[in-house]
Amino acid sequence: MTESREEFDVVTERGKPAVILAKPERVGGPEAWVERQCDRIRSVVAGHGAVVVRGLELVELPRIDLASRLLSTSVMVEREGFAPREQRRRHLYSGTKWPSDQVMCMHHELSYLRTAPSLLMFSCLTAPGEGGATAVADAAAVLGDLPGDLVRRVAGEGWWLDRNYHEEIGVPWEAAFGTSDRAAVEKYCRDNDIEFAWTDGGLRTSQLRPGVVTHPGTGERCWFNQLAFLNEHTMEPDVRDYLLAAFGPAGLPFTTRFGDGEPLDRATVDLVNKVYGERTSREPWQRGDLLLVDNIRMAHSREPYRGERDVVAAFADPFEPAALR
Repeated sequence: MTESREEFDVVTERGKPAVILAKPERVGGPEAWVERQCDRIRSVVAGHGAVVVRGLELVELPRIDLASRLLSTSVMVEREGFAPREQRRRHLYSGTKWPSDQVMCMHHELSYLRTAPSLLMFSCLTAPGEGGATAVADAAAVLGDLPGDLVRRVAGEGWWLDRNYHEEIGVPWEAAFGTSDRAAVEKYCRDNDIEFAWTDGGLRTSQLRPGVVTHPGTGERCWFNQLAFLNEHTMEPDVRDYLLAAFGPAGLPFTTRFGDGEPLDRATVDLVNKVYGERTSREPWQRGDLLLVDNIRMAHSREPYRGERDVVAAFADPFEPAALR
Protein backbone atom coordinates (compact mmCIF):
# COMPACT_ATOMS: atom_id res chain seq x y z
CA MET A 1 0.00 0.00 0.00
CA THR A 2 1.25 3.51 -0.82
CA GLU A 3 0.23 6.53 1.23
CA SER A 4 0.90 9.88 -0.44
CA ARG A 5 2.12 12.84 1.59
CA GLU A 6 3.57 16.18 0.66
CA GLU A 7 6.99 15.54 -0.89
CA PHE A 8 7.10 11.85 0.02
CA ASP A 9 5.18 8.60 -0.24
CA VAL A 10 4.96 5.93 2.47
CA VAL A 11 4.97 2.36 1.19
CA THR A 12 3.84 -0.46 3.47
CA GLU A 13 4.10 -4.14 2.66
CA ARG A 14 3.50 -7.22 4.78
CA GLY A 15 6.70 -8.53 6.32
CA LYS A 16 8.59 -5.27 5.81
CA PRO A 17 8.97 -2.02 7.74
CA ALA A 18 7.40 1.10 6.26
CA VAL A 19 9.47 2.82 3.54
CA ILE A 20 9.45 6.56 2.84
CA LEU A 21 10.28 7.42 -0.76
CA ALA A 22 12.02 10.77 -0.37
CA LYS A 23 12.05 13.48 -3.02
CA PRO A 24 14.85 15.80 -1.85
CA GLU A 25 15.43 17.37 -5.24
CA ARG A 26 12.25 19.40 -4.78
CA VAL A 27 13.61 21.47 -1.90
CA GLY A 28 17.36 21.77 -2.49
CA GLY A 29 18.96 18.55 -1.28
CA PRO A 30 18.86 15.96 1.53
CA GLU A 31 19.51 18.21 4.52
CA ALA A 32 16.91 20.78 3.47
CA TRP A 33 14.40 18.00 2.80
CA VAL A 34 15.00 16.36 6.21
CA GLU A 35 14.66 19.69 8.00
CA ARG A 36 11.41 20.41 6.17
CA GLN A 37 9.97 16.92 6.69
CA CYS A 38 11.35 15.94 10.12
CA ASP A 39 8.01 16.26 11.95
CA ARG A 40 6.23 14.16 9.32
CA ILE A 41 9.00 11.56 9.37
CA ARG A 42 8.78 11.29 13.14
CA SER A 43 5.00 10.88 12.84
CA VAL A 44 5.57 7.90 10.51
CA VAL A 45 7.96 6.39 13.07
CA ALA A 46 5.33 6.93 15.77
CA GLY A 47 2.71 5.25 13.59
CA HIS A 48 4.74 2.29 12.35
CA GLY A 49 7.55 1.84 14.90
CA ALA A 50 10.26 1.85 12.24
CA VAL A 51 10.73 3.39 8.81
CA VAL A 52 13.32 3.28 6.05
CA VAL A 53 13.90 6.64 4.36
CA ARG A 54 15.05 5.91 0.82
CA GLY A 55 16.26 8.34 -1.81
CA LEU A 56 18.32 10.76 0.29
CA GLU A 57 21.63 9.12 -0.67
CA LEU A 58 23.14 9.91 2.73
CA VAL A 59 26.63 8.41 2.49
CA GLU A 60 28.81 11.18 3.95
CA LEU A 61 29.30 11.26 7.72
CA PRO A 62 28.83 15.04 8.22
CA ARG A 63 25.50 14.91 6.35
CA ILE A 64 24.37 11.84 8.30
CA ASP A 65 25.36 13.58 11.53
CA LEU A 66 23.30 16.63 10.61
CA ALA A 67 20.29 14.53 9.58
CA SER A 68 20.39 12.63 12.90
CA ARG A 69 20.39 15.91 14.82
CA LEU A 70 17.49 17.28 12.79
CA LEU A 71 15.42 14.14 13.39
CA SER A 72 15.99 13.92 17.15
CA THR A 73 15.65 16.11 20.20
CA SER A 74 18.94 14.98 21.77
CA VAL A 75 21.72 12.69 20.52
CA MET A 76 23.61 10.49 22.97
CA VAL A 77 27.16 9.29 23.55
CA GLU A 78 27.30 5.51 23.96
CA ARG A 79 28.24 4.13 27.35
CA GLU A 80 28.47 0.50 28.53
CA GLY A 81 28.67 -0.95 25.02
CA PHE A 82 28.78 -4.75 25.12
CA ALA A 83 31.00 -5.22 22.05
CA PRO A 84 33.60 -3.07 20.26
CA ARG A 85 32.53 -0.24 17.96
CA GLU A 86 34.42 2.44 16.12
CA GLN A 87 33.39 6.01 16.93
CA ARG A 88 33.16 7.70 13.52
CA ARG A 89 32.10 11.09 14.87
CA ARG A 90 31.15 12.18 18.37
CA HIS A 91 27.61 10.80 18.04
CA LEU A 92 28.04 8.35 15.14
CA TYR A 93 29.23 4.78 15.61
CA SER A 94 30.10 1.88 13.40
CA GLY A 95 28.06 -1.28 13.61
CA THR A 96 28.96 -3.57 16.49
CA LYS A 97 31.86 -5.85 15.63
CA TRP A 98 30.13 -9.22 15.34
CA PRO A 99 30.98 -12.19 13.10
CA SER A 100 29.39 -11.66 9.68
CA ASP A 101 28.23 -15.29 9.48
CA GLN A 102 26.32 -15.10 12.78
CA VAL A 103 23.00 -13.45 13.57
CA MET A 104 22.93 -10.70 16.17
CA CYS A 105 19.69 -11.60 17.94
CA MET A 106 16.77 -9.26 18.49
CA HIS A 107 17.31 -6.73 21.25
CA HIS A 108 16.45 -3.21 22.39
CA GLU A 109 19.59 -1.10 22.11
CA LEU A 110 21.21 -0.32 25.47
CA SER A 111 18.08 -1.40 27.36
CA TYR A 112 20.31 -2.18 30.33
CA LEU A 113 21.15 1.50 30.83
CA ARG A 114 19.37 3.51 33.47
CA THR A 115 18.82 6.10 30.72
CA ALA A 116 18.38 4.40 27.35
CA PRO A 117 17.80 5.79 23.84
CA SER A 118 14.20 5.82 22.62
CA LEU A 119 15.21 6.52 19.01
CA LEU A 120 17.82 4.75 16.85
CA MET A 121 19.04 5.97 13.48
CA PHE A 122 21.01 3.71 11.15
CA SER A 123 22.59 4.87 7.87
CA CYS A 124 23.92 2.59 5.16
CA LEU A 125 27.21 3.67 3.60
CA THR A 126 27.84 0.29 1.94
CA ALA A 127 25.14 -2.34 1.38
CA PRO A 128 26.25 -5.98 1.70
CA GLY A 129 26.18 -8.24 -1.33
CA GLU A 130 23.86 -10.66 0.44
CA GLY A 131 21.89 -10.54 3.71
CA GLY A 132 22.83 -8.18 6.51
CA ALA A 133 19.43 -6.55 7.03
CA THR A 134 18.73 -4.66 10.23
CA ALA A 135 15.46 -6.43 10.93
CA VAL A 136 12.82 -5.24 13.42
CA ALA A 137 10.15 -6.86 15.61
CA ASP A 138 7.13 -5.31 17.34
CA ALA A 139 7.75 -5.47 21.09
CA ALA A 140 4.09 -5.16 22.07
CA ALA A 141 3.21 -8.09 19.79
CA VAL A 142 6.13 -10.11 21.16
CA LEU A 143 4.92 -9.49 24.70
CA GLY A 144 1.45 -10.67 23.69
CA ASP A 145 2.85 -13.87 22.19
CA LEU A 146 5.05 -14.85 25.13
CA PRO A 147 3.68 -17.09 27.89
CA GLY A 148 1.82 -15.10 30.53
CA ASP A 149 3.82 -16.50 33.43
CA LEU A 150 7.10 -15.43 31.82
CA VAL A 151 5.77 -11.92 31.11
CA ARG A 152 4.44 -11.53 34.66
CA ARG A 153 7.72 -12.69 36.10
CA VAL A 154 9.87 -10.32 34.05
CA ALA A 155 7.41 -7.44 34.51
CA GLY A 156 7.34 -7.97 38.26
CA GLU A 157 10.99 -8.77 38.94
CA GLY A 158 12.93 -7.18 36.08
CA TRP A 159 16.16 -8.80 34.88
CA TRP A 160 19.80 -8.84 35.89
CA LEU A 161 22.74 -8.23 33.57
CA ASP A 162 26.11 -9.48 34.85
CA ARG A 163 29.27 -8.34 33.08
CA ASN A 164 33.00 -8.87 33.36
CA TYR A 165 35.20 -6.36 31.61
CA HIS A 166 38.30 -8.34 30.60
CA GLU A 167 41.36 -7.12 28.79
CA GLU A 168 41.36 -10.32 26.72
CA ILE A 169 37.82 -10.24 25.33
CA GLY A 170 34.95 -7.84 24.77
CA VAL A 171 35.15 -4.15 25.64
CA PRO A 172 37.71 -2.93 28.20
CA TRP A 173 36.14 -0.98 31.03
CA GLU A 174 38.03 2.15 29.99
CA ALA A 175 36.30 2.10 26.58
CA ALA A 176 32.89 1.13 27.98
CA PHE A 177 32.81 3.99 30.48
CA GLY A 178 34.80 6.54 28.47
CA THR A 179 37.45 7.06 31.15
CA SER A 180 40.51 5.43 32.69
CA ASP A 181 39.74 7.01 36.08
CA ARG A 182 38.52 4.30 38.46
CA ALA A 183 36.93 6.85 40.77
CA ALA A 184 34.88 8.22 37.84
CA VAL A 185 33.72 4.69 36.96
CA GLU A 186 32.71 4.05 40.55
CA LYS A 187 30.71 7.30 40.63
CA TYR A 188 29.02 6.40 37.34
CA CYS A 189 28.06 3.00 38.74
CA ARG A 190 26.65 4.46 41.94
CA ASP A 191 24.74 7.12 40.00
CA ASN A 192 23.26 4.47 37.70
CA ASP A 193 22.37 1.77 40.25
CA ILE A 194 25.11 -0.62 39.14
CA GLU A 195 26.78 -2.97 41.60
CA PHE A 196 30.52 -3.20 40.94
CA ALA A 197 33.73 -4.82 42.13
CA TRP A 198 37.29 -4.53 40.88
CA THR A 199 38.84 -7.90 40.09
CA ASP A 200 42.26 -9.18 39.08
CA GLY A 201 40.99 -9.31 35.50
CA GLY A 202 39.37 -5.87 35.46
CA LEU A 203 35.83 -4.98 36.55
CA ARG A 204 32.68 -6.94 37.37
CA THR A 205 29.25 -5.28 37.35
CA SER A 206 25.63 -6.29 37.93
CA GLN A 207 22.53 -4.21 37.28
CA LEU A 208 18.83 -4.87 37.78
CA ARG A 209 16.59 -3.33 35.12
CA PRO A 210 12.88 -3.41 34.24
CA GLY A 211 11.98 -5.88 31.52
CA VAL A 212 8.53 -4.62 30.53
CA VAL A 213 7.77 -0.92 30.04
CA THR A 214 4.80 1.19 29.00
CA HIS A 215 5.36 3.16 25.81
CA PRO A 216 4.99 6.87 26.67
CA GLY A 217 3.35 7.67 23.34
CA THR A 218 1.02 4.74 22.70
CA GLY A 219 0.40 3.44 26.21
CA GLU A 220 1.23 -0.11 25.02
CA ARG A 221 3.11 -2.47 27.28
CA CYS A 222 6.30 -3.55 25.52
CA TRP A 223 8.80 -6.33 26.10
CA PHE A 224 11.91 -4.18 26.59
CA ASN A 225 15.12 -5.97 27.61
CA GLN A 226 18.13 -7.92 26.47
CA LEU A 227 17.39 -10.89 28.66
CA ALA A 228 17.77 -13.44 25.86
CA PHE A 229 20.31 -11.69 23.65
CA LEU A 230 22.96 -11.13 26.34
CA ASN A 231 22.51 -14.54 27.90
CA GLU A 232 25.31 -17.08 27.73
CA HIS A 233 23.03 -19.51 25.86
CA THR A 234 23.00 -17.23 22.80
CA MET A 235 26.76 -17.71 22.38
CA GLU A 236 28.10 -20.19 19.90
CA PRO A 237 28.59 -23.44 21.89
CA ASP A 238 32.33 -23.61 21.16
CA VAL A 239 32.78 -19.99 22.25
CA ARG A 240 30.79 -20.53 25.43
CA ASP A 241 32.75 -23.67 26.28
CA TYR A 242 36.04 -21.85 25.75
CA LEU A 243 34.99 -18.90 27.91
CA LEU A 244 33.74 -21.16 30.69
CA ALA A 245 37.04 -23.06 30.65
CA ALA A 246 39.08 -19.85 30.60
CA PHE A 247 37.14 -17.68 33.07
CA GLY A 248 34.64 -19.93 34.88
CA PRO A 249 30.85 -19.39 35.19
CA ALA A 250 31.31 -16.18 37.20
CA GLY A 251 33.80 -14.73 34.73
CA LEU A 252 31.83 -14.72 31.48
CA PRO A 253 31.93 -11.39 29.59
CA PHE A 254 28.15 -11.16 30.01
CA THR A 255 25.11 -13.17 30.99
CA THR A 256 21.63 -12.50 32.34
CA ARG A 257 19.40 -13.72 35.15
CA PHE A 258 15.80 -13.34 36.22
CA GLY A 259 15.15 -10.56 38.70
CA ASP A 260 15.13 -12.98 41.64
CA GLY A 261 18.62 -14.13 40.66
CA GLU A 262 17.66 -17.44 39.08
CA PRO A 263 19.65 -18.26 35.91
CA LEU A 264 17.84 -18.57 32.58
CA ASP A 265 17.64 -21.98 30.97
CA ARG A 266 18.28 -22.54 27.27
CA ALA A 267 14.61 -23.36 26.63
CA THR A 268 13.51 -19.90 27.80
CA VAL A 269 16.17 -18.16 25.72
CA ASP A 270 15.19 -20.20 22.66
CA LEU A 271 11.50 -19.46 23.22
CA VAL A 272 12.03 -15.69 23.36
CA ASN A 273 14.14 -15.76 20.20
CA LYS A 274 11.55 -17.96 18.47
CA VAL A 275 8.77 -15.45 19.22
CA TYR A 276 10.97 -12.62 17.97
CA GLY A 277 11.54 -14.57 14.78
CA GLU A 278 7.82 -14.94 14.20
CA ARG A 279 7.35 -11.17 14.52
CA THR A 280 10.32 -10.12 12.40
CA SER A 281 10.10 -7.81 9.40
CA ARG A 282 13.00 -6.76 7.19
CA GLU A 283 13.96 -4.58 4.25
CA PRO A 284 17.32 -5.21 2.52
CA TRP A 285 19.73 -2.31 2.79
CA GLN A 286 20.39 -0.03 -0.16
CA ARG A 287 23.29 2.40 -0.20
CA GLY A 288 22.20 5.74 1.23
CA ASP A 289 19.22 4.35 3.20
CA LEU A 290 18.32 5.82 6.58
CA LEU A 291 16.46 3.58 9.06
CA LEU A 292 14.73 5.10 12.07
CA VAL A 293 13.61 2.75 14.86
CA ASP A 294 11.49 3.46 17.92
CA ASN A 295 13.72 1.60 20.39
CA ILE A 296 10.88 1.06 22.88
CA ARG A 297 8.29 -0.27 20.45
CA MET A 298 10.65 -2.23 18.22
CA ALA A 299 13.50 -4.64 18.86
CA HIS A 300 16.10 -4.97 16.11
CA SER A 301 18.67 -7.49 14.95
CA ARG A 302 21.48 -7.82 12.43
CA GLU A 303 21.24 -10.74 10.05
CA PRO A 304 24.24 -12.67 8.67
CA TYR A 305 25.74 -11.32 5.47
CA ARG A 306 28.36 -11.70 2.77
CA GLY A 307 30.53 -8.97 1.32
CA GLU A 308 31.38 -5.60 2.77
CA ARG A 309 28.78 -3.94 5.01
CA ASP A 310 29.10 -0.47 6.51
CA VAL A 311 26.18 0.83 8.57
CA VAL A 312 26.62 3.64 11.11
CA ALA A 313 24.36 4.26 14.08
CA ALA A 314 23.23 7.18 16.22
CA PHE A 315 21.37 6.91 19.53
CA ALA A 316 18.96 9.65 20.56
CA ASP A 317 16.11 10.91 22.72
CA PRO A 318 17.00 9.41 26.13
CA PHE A 319 14.36 8.05 28.49
CA GLU A 320 14.41 6.20 31.81
CA PRO A 321 12.87 2.73 31.50
CA ALA A 322 12.47 2.40 35.26
CA ALA A 323 10.16 5.42 35.26
CA LEU A 324 7.84 3.72 32.75
CA ARG A 325 7.06 0.53 34.64
